Amino acid sequence: MKRSVFILILLGCCFDFAVNGQNNTDGQSGKLVVAACQFPVSADIAENYDWIKKQMIEARLKKADIVQFPECALSGYPEVDLKTLDGFDWDLLVEKTDSILSLTKQLKIWVLLGSIHRLSDGVKPHNSLYVINDEGKIVDRYDKRFCTGGDLKHFSPGDHFVNFDLNGVNCGLLICYDIRFPELYREYRKRNTDLIFQSFYNARQKKGSIHPVIMPITSQARAATNYFYISLTNSSATESWPCHFITPDGLIQNKLTTNVPGILISNVDISENYYDASKAFRENAINGILNSGETVKDPRSENRSEIIEQ
Repeated sequence: MKRSVFILILLGCCFDFAVNGQNNTDGQSGKLVVAACQFPVSADIAENYDWIKKQMIEARLKKADIVQFPECALSGYPEVDLKTLDGFDWDLLVEKTDSILSLTKQLKIWVLLGSIHRLSDGVKPHNSLYVINDEGKIVDRYDKRFCTGGDLKHFSPGDHFVNFDLNGVNCGLLICYDIRFPELYREYRKRNTDLIFQSFYNARQKKGSIHPVIMPITSQARAATNYFYISLTNSSATESWPCHFITPDGLIQNKLTTNVPGILISNVDISENYYDASKAFRENAINGILNSGETVKDPRSENRSEIIEQ
């Protein structure tokens, strides 16, 4: 069967799901089916688009509510895939973005699309995640706030948080190097965020890179100390680390295979209770009370330079 015919059949199936009410969108249920996608992101916008289209269709057939793609998934990543943005094909990027918007509407699925957002002439673009709803509309855009030194050669940093509600789940967005700044996660906790979608480009690295080891572990700590789910997606180009889904207790619920394209299907249910060691004192800590219980006023407590004898 020709590939184009096969895609049309799949689209027909997805359309049938939508018109018959078989998708997972469930009002304010507090439940989501998340599809985190990985593929070998490259400098070829058309090839990246083909991967995105294919994985969107597969995610819809698996009844996902929302599909998450890596950082710069459509555009390719400057400094690695693209040595420079000089001569970048902005027209093709817009064309393929419009195609993704149309497909999103057809499939009735939400999409988090990693790409580059063009600014005025002479101003470096943003490294962004577009929030596209199931009507094919861009409802918001997160711009990477903490750019690495390499990023800053190509990008202007962002200045805002993004939260959006899907099925009663409060979702927030971050990108890659943002992981190094716990203040961002703390702010999302203050915003009552249930689920963080964080998209990375940690690929085409040298063997032995520390990133595949520390990135998932750091994310586990961020999830556990703030009590929210975290969905991580990454390029699967070698050398990389795979998509992970982390629960609010900091445990890895599931993950994909390293350096292999795929889709990680995970379930969110905010009514579930997970272990939360810091719950009793987290709000105090956020408000600057950095101890548990009542502190005491006692000279023997204040004297920290000697042992007090009876």
